[in-house]
Amino acid sequence: METTTIDATVLLGKYIGAGLSTFGMLGAAIGVGLIFAAALNGIARNPAKEGAIKGLAMLGMALAEFMGLLAFVVAILILYVVKS
Repeated sequence: METTTIDATVLLGKYIGAGLSTFGMLGAAIGVGLIFAAALNGIARNPAKEGAIKGLAMLGMALAEFMGLLAFVVAILILYVVKS
């Protein structure tokens, strides 16, 4: 009887851990929004630097999205790789 309680606790921990790791995806979405808001503001203030601002905004977006994907991969690893 004790093993089922331990198994249920481990399973609960896996689901909580996977759910908490998805906050990284929320952070990536907020980060991308802030990056493009700042880029649009910068382009509106200085249209001559549009190309440089766009390039840096795309680089920042790629890095923020990578962090979101990394959080997703961690959640999947917690759910399907960690043995219960």
